[in-house]
Amino acid sequence: MRIDRYYTADPKTKTAEDAFRKDNEQQFEQWIDEVQAVNQPMLCQMCEAAPCENVCPVSATSHDQEGLNVMTYNRCIGTRYCSNNCPYKVRRFNFLLFQDWTTPSLKAMRNPNVTVRSRGVMEKCTYCVQRINAKKIETEEQEREVRDGEILTACQQTCPTQAIVFGNINDSNSRVSKLKAQSTNYSLLTDLNTRPRTTYLARLRNPNPEIKE
Repeated sequence: MRIDRYYTADPKTKTAEDAFRKDNEQQFEQWIDEVQAVNQPMLCQMCEAAPCENVCPVSATSHDQEGLNVMTYNRCIGTRYCSNNCPYKVRRFNFLLFQDWTTPSLKAMRNPNVTVRSRGVMEKCTYCVQRINAKKIETEEQEREVRDGEILTACQQTCPTQAIVFGNINDSNSRVSKLKAQSTNYSLLTDLNTRPRTTYLARLRNPNPEIKE
């Protein structure tokens, strides 16, 4: 996951470049006060019509039965066609050899639940498919269904503001389905018809300082 940052300000005000060019410190400070930062978390959008899947010559990226866009790392030959065809640019090529089995200090860094990728393959977010499968196996042994909110992705678990919600969008009673039904829910690059499963909730701001929050 990467965090894209966008900065907004009143278009009537001067830009920072003009403030620097005129060497007007007061004008630049006024522009800084009016700027608002918008953070956009960018991870794999898990597209229904994923452009990355059609161009892979060895079918290393595919849809599973859960509808996730997953990777078969030992099948990838590193053509990087999927990265070139991804409109969200969320795929990364592994230039480094992380598969180091001889250095003792690196043993604690390995996650036994995740395949260690060698150099020369593509990597991407998989919605922590290893956690999904582990919880499915656990619930099958207990002969019950997976409860809403029982599966936590790594990014969701570590987010201090609980800004990330993961769940079953086919369940109308799940929290993620209710959030998707809100009017502020939106998808990225919808004109490309990729039909991403990852959606966002727009942040509402009060542009009128006379109206209290």
